[in-house]
Amino acid sequence: MTLISYAGLAMILFSLGVIGVIARRNIIIIYMSIELMLNAINLLLVAFSRYLGNMDGQIMAILVIALAAAEASIFLSIIILLFRAKGSLDTDVFTQLKQEVE
Repeated sequence: MTLISYAGLAMILFSLGVIGVIARRNIIIIYMSIELMLNAINLLLVAFSRYLGNMDGQIMAILVIALAAAEASIFLSIIILLFRAKGSLDTDVFTQLKQEVE
């Protein structure tokens, strides 16, 4: 495959991720769309790294994957806490997250 093929695939994946973030209301689907966008960027980093003949893009992609793993654990714990508090994962429920004073 050529660099243009990889770039086209990455643009399609990134576009699907943006559409998922904008159009969906479920917080899990939004999170998966964000991860899809991160993987599209990783694909571009690796493709350009391979094209240019150096390892900088691949090292950066590994760092992004490590960051995504740490972010996944934090995000999933926040999702669990929000689900316990509100009983739903719909983003419309989370419009008012401030604490009410009794």
